[in-house]
Amino acid sequence: PTVLLDSSSSLLFSLLLAQLPVFTSASPVPHRRPSDMDRLSNQTKNLMKLTQELLREHAFDSDVEPHRFSSLPEMSNRSANDLNNLELKPTLSQLHADLKLYEHHFEWLNKVSKKHHHPALPKLVEMIREMKSLINLLHRQMLRVEAPRLTPATPSLPPHLPYQFDVLQSTHELLQHFKLFCDWAYRAFISLKPKVTVVQS
Repeated sequence: PTVLLDSSSSLLFSLLLAQLPVFTSASPVPHRRPSDMDRLSNQTKNLMKLTQELLREHAFDSDVEPHRFSSLPEMSNRSANDLNNLELKPTLSQLHADLKLYEHHFEWLNKVSKKHHHPALPKLVEMIREMKSLINLLHRQMLRVEAPRLTPATPSLPPHLPYQFDVLQSTHELLQHFKLFCDWAYRAFISLKPKVTVVQS
């Protein structure tokens, strides 16, 4: 019996030894920086989820009249085919400028929603907080790879929204647009991840 015990324990010991290189190579310490791109894509995914929840909760029966916001980032010229050809620094800079622009639009929407007691308000506040966090995280990544900071376009916002229906329509249009942006940005961060590793290695 003792021989069996010794052989089984030595087998266990050798199995553990065999696993050691796996444990050491899985250690996140040497490659901490690339995980920032994972955090960026995860945070973008979270924002997309919040946007979809808001759209579901405040769905419209009628079609929304588009083009209330002429200064939103152009999404029609960004296709899935472009993702493989993205350049790291210009894309990070552009995504940062776009997010700053969305931040202005959503802060404006938050203000007018307060006046009209819009039911989406608590989630809207959470969305703006998440957006600011994503902007800060992205800015840190830009500093690491020395991507230039662009000046965001000046937001073109409606002068006033006299009726709650106007607020609802504006909310819907902004959310629809931002959902498209988040979907594209999420894919862009995933595509750019290997390029960040190359720059930082």
